[in-house]
Amino acid sequence: MKQHLWPLFLETVKRDVVPALGCTEPISVALAATIAIDELGITDQASIVSSDIKIDVSVSANLMKNGMGVGIPGTGMVGLPIAAAIGAVAGDRNAGLEVLKNLTANDVQTAKLMLDNNQVTVGVADVANVLYAKVTVYYQQQSASVTIADSHTKVIAIEKNGQQCLVTPKVETTKASKKDSPFTEAKLQDIYDFAIHAPLADISFILQSKTLNDALSNEGLTGDYGLKIGATFIKNQERGLLSGGLLTEVLTRTAGASDARMDGAMMPAMSNSGSGNQGIAATMPVVVSADFLKSSEEQTIRALMLSHLTAIYIKSYQNKLSALCGATTAAMGSAAGITYLLDGEIEQVSAAICSMIGDVSGVICDGAKTACAMKVSSSAGAAVKAALMAIDGIRVTGTEGIVADDVDQTIRNLAALANGAMTQTDVQILEIMMHK
Repeated sequence: MKQHLWPLFLETVKRDVVPALGCTEPISVALAATIAIDELGITDQASIVSSDIKIDVSVSANLMKNGMGVGIPGTGMVGLPIAAAIGAVAGDRNAGLEVLKNLTANDVQTAKLMLDNNQVTVGVADVANVLYAKVTVYYQQQSASVTIADSHTKVIAIEKNGQQCLVTPKVETTKASKKDSPFTEAKLQDIYDFAIHAPLADISFILQSKTLNDALSNEGLTGDYGLKIGATFIKNQERGLLSGGLLTEVLTRTAGASDARMDGAMMPAMSNSGSGNQGIAATMPVVVSADFLKSSEEQTIRALMLSHLTAIYIKSYQNKLSALCGATTAAMGSAAGITYLLDGEIEQVSAAICSMIGDVSGVICDGAKTACAMKVSSSAGAAVKAALMAIDGIRVTGTEGIVADDVDQTIRNLAALANGAMTQTDVQILEIMMHK
């Protein structure tokens, strides 16, 4: 076992599995607006909503795609304009992906008034960065610009009145690669060894993903959110059109969490790789399976760690944002976790991931929205299916499609699809969305 990688694995999970309130792309815009307002020293809402203040938002095409139709927590509205406005009014610059955690009803009314007064403009920037947001706030004779790029909370530049206050070294912004990845030496075998054999005390923190995402799921199943996909599964069990069981429970509780998140619930999700939906897809199928199978707490911890780290590993080969639905790749982590809970070992875990790639590769991302809960639940169902097949010694073989005999090569093949041909798919998706 490559135990020298274990500290790196821990560091990676602690960095990439964190609480996030709201869809992370518009949250980046809200955070940038918050920092810009703070840099100008504006502290009272009367000044923010005054006619003297203007906010200009410029984002990458991919961020625009994921910000156009998704609910912004606590506002009852969708889109980047309200994200920028509410960030300016009520954001906490030190809260990262939970920048909007302290907003009030009065804050929301103030932000909406800014939109009514046409104080916020949003456009697409011609930049190489896949993830990019620049927010400029103009107030009286002053201005402040904040640029976030490459990661949802990574501020790469702050300018005040045209003068640079913060500059960080330029980083590669186009394609993810194995060279740039924290997994340079690692294979799936190493991730499996870590999740199964690491000291329990070192990895038990991953249970917080269960706590947060299960609470979000309960909110989605009991509240009036989005397309109510989770609630629809429950209703149709009561009608006798669906029966209970592992698959139905996984679909129901996973969809419920995404329903709430995508429609602006004021509750954080535990994210994975910068995405709340990816965090939900890597968490809830494992949590439900552990509950259904009456797994021990230790088994649940190890399954969740295997799921989250596998999801990060698979995503590390891909662009940060792309035309490939991230929930599908995150749910491949769940396939690994569920297979472990069913007493599968590395051979079965590898088979489940290969079958998932043979099943749901190519599912497009057409922006963040309430309908994402459908893709999240579909991916969760595919994870259960792949795990059950793997336990019976059945998998998509290396002679079929983009799947190879070796699981790590199969993961790289999926990344080649996402980073290659699907880049043009992304252009087409955004063109369709912008001209509807």
